[in-house]
Amino acid sequence: MQAEFEDHPQRVALTNELHARPFQQATAPGRFLHYAFKQQKNAAERDHAADRAHLLQLLDHFGASHPPPEARQHAVDLGRFRLKWESHTEFVSYTLIEDGPTDTLFSGDLAKQLSTDWLRSAPGKTVAAIQCELIDDRAEGETQRPLPEAVLRHFDQQSVAAALLLDGQAIALGDFRIHAQGYTRFAILQRGRTGPRRLGRVTQRMLEVETYRIMAMLALPIARDVARRLNEVERELSELIASVIDESRPRNDSENLAQLMSLSAEIEAMAASSAFRFDAAEAYERIVDERISTMREKPIHGRQQFAEFMARRFDPAMRTVSAAKSRLGALSNRAARTGELLRTRVNVTLEQQNKSLLESMDRRAGFQFRLQETVEGLSAVAISYYAISLFGYLLDPVAAMVGIGKPTLLAIVTLPVVFLVWWFTRQIRKRAGAL
Repeated sequence: MQAEFEDHPQRVALTNELHARPFQQATAPGRFLHYAFKQQKNAAERDHAADRAHLLQLLDHFGASHPPPEARQHAVDLGRFRLKWESHTEFVSYTLIEDGPTDTLFSGDLAKQLSTDWLRSAPGKTVAAIQCELIDDRAEGETQRPLPEAVLRHFDQQSVAAALLLDGQAIALGDFRIHAQGYTRFAILQRGRTGPRRLGRVTQRMLEVETYRIMAMLALPIARDVARRLNEVERELSELIASVIDESRPRNDSENLAQLMSLSAEIEAMAASSAFRFDAAEAYERIVDERISTMREKPIHGRQQFAEFMARRFDPAMRTVSAAKSRLGALSNRAARTGELLRTRVNVTLEQQNKSLLESMDRRAGFQFRLQETVEGLSAVAISYYAISLFGYLLDPVAAMVGIGKPTLLAIVTLPVVFLVWWFTRQIRKRAGAL
């Protein structure tokens, strides 16, 4: 029956995302073999077609069906074992699940189902290779009995962690060491009644704890490198700040600003190159903590639990990453504040220089104005002299007719001519000032 409403284009996809990675059922005895492959650079932007081609190569070898082209997870029964393939943001994982007893724990027989050439042709490097044995260790009324030595001897006694899970119906063991053939080992001992779905969930969570732990700790070497360089940059920045505030030192703000810009550029480059790895580490750390908390582990025989192990080994590494990220941000802000201080000092210096320049220009303009007035005054005298001479030539015949001598005539016209020249020059100056 068709719905009477129109779905959002992403409704179905987002709903299916909640069910995209179902847990696989598991029974004891049995075993899980888990691989995670990651490209060394730009793994989040990798070519997913290469991941799919690698998967199809394995499926074709066993004659199994192919997943849809857009699939990000696929589960299939390959006969002796079941396969679960998942494509994650930065890595791709393969989980092989085999039911039934084995003659030797952690023998690696399941890995022999995969060819060495196929493993080496994976589009990426191995970041996780895990063997997990599911052991039927049930005995009526003896869920608290000691851990079997036959299992314990496969783990490093200095590092092994153990905890009761599933309300005391199972025990998980692991030492987070890389053992023979390059595999990390875990064991799940079933000591009570628990269904295959619950056993599959807790096993999958153990695999995810180890896988995401490694993915989170990929940021640790970067954090250490960043911390070492930050020590040097911080010292250089401190020396630069000291030179800025030390009044006894000669100021060279331009050189200081250039040095600061170089340090700021290096800080921003480190922040940009490590931002994704540091943010991813925080996300993976939260997943590890969440997976451990959902197991609701309880202590057994005084052994350290997985949460305790992580608090002592894993959490300090993540704090190192967090500290490097925080130091980068703090140092970037510190460099920015120093830059503002230097730019302010440079601006103040420039303003003082501009003020001095403007005052000098003002004095020069005043001097030029006074010089111009002097020149104008002299010009008025010269113009008056020539004007009086012209009037003398023009009025000389008239003066002879009325019986006035030329000197007397020049004396009569001098004051009016000088006044007219002065008035005419003043009018020109007024009009020029009004423009």
